Amino acid sequence: MLNSRRYISASVTTVLTTVQQGRSAVAIPMIARVSLADYRGNAILDTYVRPSHLVSDYRTAETGIQYVHLANAPPFEEVQRAILKVTEDKILVGHSLWIFLSVLGLSHSALETRDLALYRPLRKKLKSKRMISLSLLVRLFMGRSVGLYYENSLENARAAMDLFRTVEESFEGVIREGAWPCDLPPRSYLDYYL
Repeated sequence: MLNSRRYISASVTTVLTTVQQGRSAVAIPMIARVSLADYRGNAILDTYVRPSHLVSDYRTAETGIQYVHLANAPPFEEVQRAILKVTEDKILVGHSLWIFLSVLGLSHSALETRDLALYRPLRKKLKSKRMISLSLLVRLFMGRSVGLYYENSLENARAAMDLFRTVEESFEGVIREGAWPCDLPPRSYLDYYL
């Protein structure tokens, strides 16, 4: 095990804003809540984020988020700075970390990420070539449910860290041997990795 203090689990919950592209409107994800947890699942940061654009869909049925949650939340730039400070020189653990990085407009060293959505051994055990949701991975490998009522970024950050701890030895072992146990993130998100 590396120094457990180097690991931080990250997750976000998004709402949607709409932008006009030509004649059509396109829904774009925008951060609404961000959560960071330490190696033991303790919350390091868990905050709503004031929208920087007009929200067209709060996705309340999926997220539980309403206007009142975001109205007096800290502004995006303040949250972005806080996250940058906390995650500096840390190994980011999570599921679909490219979403976390993209909605925050941050970059992180690819070698300092542990993305369970891209971790080949989990998919191989399930004989799947596709990415598997965090809730399904946690249910199958840990016998526990997440996201029963709505998306909760803190619950997801904790679940991702718990799942990572179950595969940590093999994950880090592959890296120590000079290989990489993950697939690449979607091509359109490669700019978020250093």
